[in-house]
Amino acid sequence: MQKKITILGSTGSIGTQALEVCRSFPDRFRVTGLTASDNHEMLILQAMEFQPGRVVIANAEKYQVVKEALAGYPIEVHAGDDAIAAAAGPQDHDMVLVSIVGFAGLRPTLEALNAGKDLAIANKETFVVAGEIVNRLAREKGCSVIPVDSEHSAIFQCLTGEKTTEVEKLILTASGGPFRGMDHATLSRVTREQALRHPNWEMGAKITIDSASLMNKGLEVIEAHWLFGIPASQIDVVVHPQSVIHSMVQFTDGSIKAQMGLPDMRLPIQYALSYPERLPSPWPRFDFARYPALTFESPDTQTFRNLPLAFEALRRGGNMPCILNAANEVAVAAFLKNRISFTGMSDLIEKALHHISFVAKPRYQDYIATDQETRKYAESLT
Repeated sequence: MQKKITILGSTGSIGTQALEVCRSFPDRFRVTGLTASDNHEMLILQAMEFQPGRVVIANAEKYQVVKEALAGYPIEVHAGDDAIAAAAGPQDHDMVLVSIVGFAGLRPTLEALNAGKDLAIANKETFVVAGEIVNRLAREKGCSVIPVDSEHSAIFQCLTGEKTTEVEKLILTASGGPFRGMDHATLSRVTREQALRHPNWEMGAKITIDSASLMNKGLEVIEAHWLFGIPASQIDVVVHPQSVIHSMVQFTDGSIKAQMGLPDMRLPIQYALSYPERLPSPWPRFDFARYPALTFESPDTQTFRNLPLAFEALRRGGNMPCILNAANEVAVAAFLKNRISFTGMSDLIEKALHHISFVAKPRYQDYIATDQETRKYAESLT
């Protein structure tokens, strides 16, 4: 049977690769919905090829162009954030792939769960900001939540058939990014162009900057806590420059499971879409002869301060991870516009964590308010 898929953020890095997976398995996956933020030209081409029942462009100014381009197709065209949330809800689909970047992914994620839809989630910020709410809603509605990030997909696969009570430690691997080994003074002078050149992965601008600053790993630590129910004290990060081992799980008997493969996001995307099956893929295979040495080292948390800031936010709990995420989104946007330095991003985030009011047991509206307050304060610092 075909699994009906709606892809939120279809024109981004994860979205385009997800469509490549769907293209490779036309008998297994049918795309029934596509959404994009601003890239109307790519969205139109995707809609013409896959002919989903519904297409949404967030930027309402592009609505008429998209609607006219798709006038000859049996496709509903909508615009705006409300329409994106509606596209995730009670529509004609079995699974929603959330590949929208940032806080914007939270609302459609909750809409999908409220409608009882299974999730393939590539939006780590949703769990960072409101993991408790997402987990509770998934349990209440009986929805599966399958991680797409390569690290969390690796842990998910390592835990299959295992008891979480026998987990001693989750070990997230990090490439170290393009600036591994730099000192603080050198790091403060790196440019936007240098930061956007990741050594192993092809990703969108925001995630690439997060990877270079190790904030991506910090957000993944918080996401892992909520996805797998493991406390911060049992989550470690190890730098693995080759990006071949995607993450590991250490068990109480001392044994370790590792999930390995080429650094190719199509693999975890395909696994999430096809789960619980494992489909034979056409992608390139790993060759041990080409990787004669796999190396590991501890992250430099003195220079790359975003990682310990993320651990601090997770340990404090409440709305602290929401503050961390909002401040980071503003900081990354400012860095990409050359308004602050690379190391200035960590300074901004730390100030926000100490300035914004702490809420111990936030509700959904508290997260919205915290996000807005943090963004306003963070903007004032750029």
